[in-house]
Amino acid sequence: MTPVDCLLLDAKQAILDEQHRRFQELQRAGKVAEAMRQFQATMSCASDLLSESLALLERVLEKQRRNPPGPSAR
Repeated sequence: MTPVDCLLLDAKQAILDEQHRRFQELQRAGKVAEAMRQFQATMSCASDLLSESLALLERVLEKQRRNPPGPSAR
């Protein structure tokens, strides 16, 4: 995993956290219609983060398959 990968995941997590915070505020304020629209945005961010995480895991696994650790790594 590269520093860029970490940075990207951290940024997507921060965006998700902010979207979730907004949803909770709208929900507490009783703004149901706005909260539901915000919920959709929050779920979209969560989906994006999960997709990016899965893609990263797949890249790491593929790299490990191509370059298995040597006997000294065990």
